[in-house]
Amino acid sequence: MDIRNIAIIAHVDHGKTTLVDVLLRQSGAFRANQQVAERALDSNDLERERGITILAKCTSVVWKDTRINIVDTPGHADFGGEVERIMSMVDGVVVLVDAAEGPMPQTKFVLGKALKLGLRPIVVVNKVDKPEQRAYAVQDEVFDLFAALDASAEQLDFPTLFASAKKGWAAADPEGPQTGMAPLFDLICAHVPAPNVKETGPFAMLATTLEADPYLGRLLTGRISSGVVRPNMAIKALSRDGRSIETARVTKVLAFRGLERVPLDEARAGDIVALAGLTRATVADTLCAPDVTTPIPAQPIDPSTLAITFSINDSPLAGQEGDKVTSRMVRDRLMRETEGNVAIRVTETEEKDAFEVAGRGELQLAVLIETMRREGYEMSISRPRVLFQTDPETGNRLEPIEEITVDVDEEYSGAVVDKLSQRKAVLVEMRPSGGGKQRLVFHAASRGLIGYFGEFMTDTRGTGVMNRVFHAFEPYRGPIPTRYTGVLISTEGGSSVAYALWNLEERGPLFIGPGEKVYPGMIIGEHSRGNDLDVNPLKGKQLTNIRAAGKDDAVTLTPPIRMTLERAISYIGDDELVEVTPQSIRLRKRFLDPHERKREARRAAAG
Repeated sequence: MDIRNIAIIAHVDHGKTTLVDVLLRQSGAFRANQQVAERALDSNDLERERGITILAKCTSVVWKDTRINIVDTPGHADFGGEVERIMSMVDGVVVLVDAAEGPMPQTKFVLGKALKLGLRPIVVVNKVDKPEQRAYAVQDEVFDLFAALDASAEQLDFPTLFASAKKGWAAADPEGPQTGMAPLFDLICAHVPAPNVKETGPFAMLATTLEADPYLGRLLTGRISSGVVRPNMAIKALSRDGRSIETARVTKVLAFRGLERVPLDEARAGDIVALAGLTRATVADTLCAPDVTTPIPAQPIDPSTLAITFSINDSPLAGQEGDKVTSRMVRDRLMRETEGNVAIRVTETEEKDAFEVAGRGELQLAVLIETMRREGYEMSISRPRVLFQTDPETGNRLEPIEEITVDVDEEYSGAVVDKLSQRKAVLVEMRPSGGGKQRLVFHAASRGLIGYFGEFMTDTRGTGVMNRVFHAFEPYRGPIPTRYTGVLISTEGGSSVAYALWNLEERGPLFIGPGEKVYPGMIIGEHSRGNDLDVNPLKGKQLTNIRAAGKDDAVTLTPPIRMTLERAISYIGDDELVEVTPQSIRLRKRFLDPHERKREARRAAAG
């Protein structure tokens, strides 16, 4: 049977996973009456809740005697570590673009990786059923993007289809015929080349993704480059520099068929399979027959740009909500994460109970923290800090710069430009994007964007859309102002009292409601001025036996601000932590004792 291997790449929310659902349905991978979850490939709880793809998934369909292996890739640049490796196991890409929004930053990020590898794309302009669609204009924008990314003449001559994945059709014209996905299947079979592999020769495969299965152990997925693999066959793993890592027997060869993994007696060159049986091999290693000595070249991984310190939860409420609280448990879990996620780096710090975790961005690190808290872990998380590099020629400090694309209503563009300019961002493009909206493109330092998203949503009344992608390392841009306000810090421990909170409201917005557990050193609100203020949220009303002339004031509280994990991490200052447990997200000072806080502040000012 002929094989075609393709990846579907697109910006977040342009319809990738919906398109894969339709291809599976129309190729007969599901029975007509089979109950299948919407966005079937987004299997992880967090993916379903956030509506994004975090982990790359493989599936396959059969169309007219051709097996099409499809890889659904993440659109967020934070999960780019997945994308870079996946490109090496496919022979073509389907670039999916929204017919109203046009090409977006993450489309550009992933497409650049695909074009560098010489893949010839197929462009699908999706969502042409939207009333605001501008299909042909978007097709021209895609061509301009290809040209800007130095596409070859062959890559620029790309075929285009217009589609509505939601309604289940694709055609050469935006108007239809709206008969089904057959034009896309036929185009993939005709345009994407068969895998360039050796049918004969010793077995070799580059591991591109890794996951842990509770029954089978480590599962390494990749495309077989040469030869044949069978269960119980002896293989070895070679690192990128050719060192032998381990020798083992293959316990299972699994192929992707529809939504299921099917065990095979034999898999041949060109097919995408998952192998079980290895205990130490990881992503970017070559799995091969024992007589192979040279590894398959692997893509280098982009550098980490942000680091966060994970430490044990040492607050007075520690251990009350989670069952995994020791530093050994946190360390083991982080080390397990690095096995499957090569874009994350964990190092132990000088403090015995803390670990520095470096990654691509706030979203990637927040997803890791959210996953861990759902597994029962309690942790303290520091403010993210940017990882600098040194220019080898000049010795100057270099910092990560991101390209930010902002779509806002015209009336709010002034506020966005003003705020980002204060954070040392440079405006590189400004143009109308239709419908009374403007598209602004900035180059901004990563550290200036920490904590900006909440402000951005306030400034644009929740209507703005902001997308970020790593641009380059550039010379340090100087100091950037961070939070302008202080915080309200509890001086007492216990349950908060409504009357006390009512009196504190004039000091600034609160983060807690009545009856919530607090402890000394916990942050319960934002001070309206620039300094921190110690307050008592437990102070009840003084009762006397003298009847008041007027009736008692009824206590009516403003609803507190509830911090999401991402917002809490970006809100805190350098001397503050986020306490994360399975049930709560609390903000606190690093040093709970007020005298110790003053000592540290003096030491920091002197140093």
